[in-house]
Amino acid sequence: MACRISELVIDSRDPERLAAFWCEVLGFVVLDRLNGSVEIGPEKEGFGGLQPTICFNPTDDPRMGKLPLHIDVNPTDRDQEAELARLLAAGARPADVGQTGEETWHVLADPEGNEFCLLRRRLSETSKRGRLPVAGH
Repeated sequence: MACRISELVIDSRDPERLAAFWCEVLGFVVLDRLNGSVEIGPEKEGFGGLQPTICFNPTDDPRMGKLPLHIDVNPTDRDQEAELARLLAAGARPADVGQTGEETWHVLADPEGNEFCLLRRRLSETSKRGRLPVAGH
């Protein structure tokens, strides 16, 4: 028997704001609130479903340096440029991590500066096949 990721836990200065942003990005809903933490996930699956939930825990500690983990997202119902416009309108902002301009992805930051990438390939909402990331992606 193997394990699978059930939750991603992210420290946040404003859990409500980040939860709202990532709900908009991923089409998730708030599943629970407890002691200042906000957990979001797929509406129909909730905690324990095939997709991991994300829990934003409150912290006052400043983040030091680049996170060792970042999230990649793919559009599901539109092309990359239309999805980029949607994410920027939701509060994402471009992030510079030394891109050359030749990349097929966009590097963005959420409202607290956590970097994530919008990849080009369009996925169906129910895609289950994984892929290994390319160097730098």
